[in-house]
Amino acid sequence: MATALVSQIIGCGSYLPERVVSNQELATRVDTSDEWIVERTGIRQRHIAAEGELTSDLACHAARRALDAAGVLPAEVDLIILATTTPDHTFPATATRVQAMLDTRNGFAFDVQAVCSGFIYALAVADNFVRMGQVGTALVIGAETMSRVLDWGDRTTCVLFGDGAGAVVLRGAVAALPDAQGIPGRGILSTHLHSNGHLYDILRASGGPSWTQTVGHMRMQGKELFRHAVVNLASVVEETLAASGLAQKDIDWLVPHQANLRIIDGTAKKLGLPKSRVVTTIDRHANTSAASIPLALDVAVRDGRIKPGHIVLMEAMGGGVTWGASLVRW
Repeated sequence: MATALVSQIIGCGSYLPERVVSNQELATRVDTSDEWIVERTGIRQRHIAAEGELTSDLACHAARRALDAAGVLPAEVDLIILATTTPDHTFPATATRVQAMLDTRNGFAFDVQAVCSGFIYALAVADNFVRMGQVGTALVIGAETMSRVLDWGDRTTCVLFGDGAGAVVLRGAVAALPDAQGIPGRGILSTHLHSNGHLYDILRASGGPSWTQTVGHMRMQGKELFRHAVVNLASVVEETLAASGLAQKDIDWLVPHQANLRIIDGTAKKLGLPKSRVVTTIDRHANTSAASIPLALDVAVRDGRIKPGHIVLMEAMGGGVTWGASLVRW
């Protein structure tokens, strides 16, 4: 009988560009104010990549910190998956550039593009490779330079996004039996992915290689996106808990995609979780798309909130429209 494997997160890391742009600074460029932005989004500032600082640079910094935290050498990595919607180039995959920067010569590397849901998608793909025994150690990164696709004259979008990167290291281990409370052992317990291509246009970039041969700018139907986010995130959270045989009371921490504080608060309320058990970084990071969950995760691990044995729920929704959730025992 084959031994059941599970993916354990053994280290995480993150990186933010040095430059910080406050709401007050944005108010000197577009018709907005600190009060307007905070009231509608919860955002107070965002980090912006320096000129010449690429998505691969951010990804590499976060990856190195995750590897250091895990005590893993780059040579031990079998797989690199980079979730990004802002790659260095149209092709090749930015993950292969990170592979070279880390001097990781084993295995393979590729990008995953699911916008704000990208990290959850990448985590699910890596988890499957590990569970199948095809790789032993995987590096999953979410990295974005969203500032490069923003229309800085559009106050409905330019105030929402920032740049950054986060990463986790997965390693395969023999699945442990549930504890006395029936909660499974350490590792990724369940991941669920969804998309609805009929909603393709409500969050997109206005360009593309096969359309305009330009990158284009962010375009978003905010009210429509918000409406679908509330419904879809609640549904996928219920699905994820049911698949793991756990209840809402078993969740120690919610680490949501940092898109809008009202969405975060709404999801927590549906789960019956107090704000004290929700990891929120949107005020400092803004929406960093695929980087937001691993950034927030790393903050909560390093400040000691997330501890071994804790049940951590991660969820996100992004363009496509895509959404998903993952449940992890730390």
